[in-house]
Amino acid sequence: MKIDIESRRAALRELWHRKVTPNPWWVGGLGAALAGMLLLNSWLVTCGFEGCPSASEIRAFRPSQGGQILDRNGVLLGRLETVRRLNVSLSTVPVFVQQAFIAVEDRRFYQHNGTDWRGFVRAFARNLKSLGIREGFSTITMQAARNTFVVNQYRGRTLRQKMLELRLAKLMERSLTKQEILELYLNVIYMGNGVYGVEAASRDLFNKSVKNVTLPEAATLAALPKAPSYYSPRRSANRALARRNLVLDLMVRDGFVSAERLPGLKATRIRIHGEGWYPDQSNDSYALDAVRALADSVIKGTRLDLSELTVYTSLDARAQRAADAAVRRRAASIGRNVEGAMVAIDPLTGDIRALSGGRRFRRGTFNRALYAKRQPGSAFKPFVYAAALSAGYGTATEVDDEPITVRMQGRIWEPKNYGGNYLGRTTFRQALIHSANAATVRVSQVVGEQRIIETARKNGITAELQPIPSIALGALEVTPLELVTAYAPFANGGFRVKPRLVRRLEAGDGKILYSQEVEREQVMDPRDAYQLTSMLRGAIDFGTGRALRDYGVRGMVAGKTGTTNNASDVWFIGYTPTIVAGFWFGFDEPRSMGSSAAGGRLAAPAWAEWYRGGWRESATADASWDPPDGMIMRVIDPTTGYLANEWCPNRQSEWFEPGTEPTAICPQHAEPVYEWEDEQMEGWKEVPEAIDSLGRSLGRRLRRIFRW
Repeated sequence: MKIDIESRRAALRELWHRKVTPNPWWVGGLGAALAGMLLLNSWLVTCGFEGCPSASEIRAFRPSQGGQILDRNGVLLGRLETVRRLNVSLSTVPVFVQQAFIAVEDRRFYQHNGTDWRGFVRAFARNLKSLGIREGFSTITMQAARNTFVVNQYRGRTLRQKMLELRLAKLMERSLTKQEILELYLNVIYMGNGVYGVEAASRDLFNKSVKNVTLPEAATLAALPKAPSYYSPRRSANRALARRNLVLDLMVRDGFVSAERLPGLKATRIRIHGEGWYPDQSNDSYALDAVRALADSVIKGTRLDLSELTVYTSLDARAQRAADAAVRRRAASIGRNVEGAMVAIDPLTGDIRALSGGRRFRRGTFNRALYAKRQPGSAFKPFVYAAALSAGYGTATEVDDEPITVRMQGRIWEPKNYGGNYLGRTTFRQALIHSANAATVRVSQVVGEQRIIETARKNGITAELQPIPSIALGALEVTPLELVTAYAPFANGGFRVKPRLVRRLEAGDGKILYSQEVEREQVMDPRDAYQLTSMLRGAIDFGTGRALRDYGVRGMVAGKTGTTNNASDVWFIGYTPTIVAGFWFGFDEPRSMGSSAAGGRLAAPAWAEWYRGGWRESATADASWDPPDGMIMRVIDPTTGYLANEWCPNRQSEWFEPGTEPTAICPQHAEPVYEWEDEQMEGWKEVPEAIDSLGRSLGRRLRRIFRW
């Protein structure tokens, strides 16, 4: 029989194609599986497409204690968030505490490389048998990864979280030593009651540092991570005791504790501190609350957390503590429910050195330093005289300080001087030194309210200002920060500055999230600023601000008191070449603090207390006021502003813009003339008669003794 070779070949080819040619659906499925595996691998390699931390980032990681708020010198002021954690080095943690955690959480910690596969198989079998999650297989390294780099990506027990833990555990084992991993774990692990880490938990439960705990207390701590709330001694003493004893059994099993000690250790009672531990917040303040609000606004809408940030502020730790204390003490001394506020800024940069928004701080409450709008009273007068100086008047310009009547908005307004005392014909200098209301209103009438408003606006007053006569005496509302900032050009040679509380804000990796540079703008002639400062220095030495000298403040200080008509607000704004600070006191609902209330009596002492206890003047060249170019010198009586004569008790060299220098000799001090009053002369007329009578009496006695 002849074999058809060609037909056989054709049949074989047909059979081959029929069996070997892949099914398109099968090919597609295999491709999808391969793509899925590649995608999963990429997901793992990149830590969920978020990017894995580098070895240097892992080594640099430090558990957050709530973010940092630092002062201008790097001193820790407080935390952005309240995190109940205290980081400690592993050398601080007793060895038996370390052993307790290893025994119960990861007995093969020193043998595996991040994942305990024996533990995985055991947990898988038990969970499969129970048809549920009865046992986990997380190692200490995986738990450290979960509570550091994973916690912000996925919450709760999920497959994605567990896979990321496995990946990051491998990276951590490559980047850190076992001791470094254990230290990290002991600082990040959640211990219940809002507490993180063994140090904070030891203080919370036993009121002692972890370095001082006993072995039974160490076992109690190690019992918590499995279920912190469930095994908390505060919640169930019996469950906590049973779990603690289990930890002790495991320590015996692993050779960390001898079996002979076990009965005695188990018999030890658990003694728990009643109050619990919280981070020290005694220095928390309105200033830090303002910092938190700014930080919140910066990270809003991002995945960043406040606890990861570091804020570099312009605050001075010493000045801030002194400000809070001065507001608290002075407000309490004035009266019940009296409130206060304080702001201090660097006049050269606008950096806020201290800020206090009230006598009692609570987070999120009303910050009076930033938001309370109150009438400044006489503390606004410097802007009237600044406007006058810019209009060409001088400190020696004369004005009448006599009762005045002004028509204002259809009615008669008769501003009176404090105490009803008037200076008569006087100089601008003397009028401002003694805060003469009548004279100041006359100056404002000559200069014009609109010019005063423009001057105040240029200096930094943002409040609504009405061109009415009473504006000269502070008939407007400003915040303490606003008024203090507007004084800065007087102190710095005429530059308006923008207040700055936060210099920069950094993420945990050092990335700058926010920064504010110094902003300055020339708004006053430096000669006007110098002359106004000279007038306000006189107010401290001879006028309404004299209380500062009485309270021991020395050196170059200028300033102005402020009191509203009904004594519902009292102010003192004082400054030196390096600081401008202002205090305000009053009731939240404006009402009189009494007929004797005045800025010099109530607010100036608070300024003196703060300055002496909270501020140190710089020794740099900026710490002085030197006359600008283009001025001429005259020797004046600083109490009056006139040229000094030889009988003036106070004399000083003063500088003036040409054409504004004083030409009149001081009329208040002249050569003394000794004239006897008639009453005094009557006594002298009797003297010769008395002498003659005495002589006659003495003669009679002598004749009796010497008879001749």
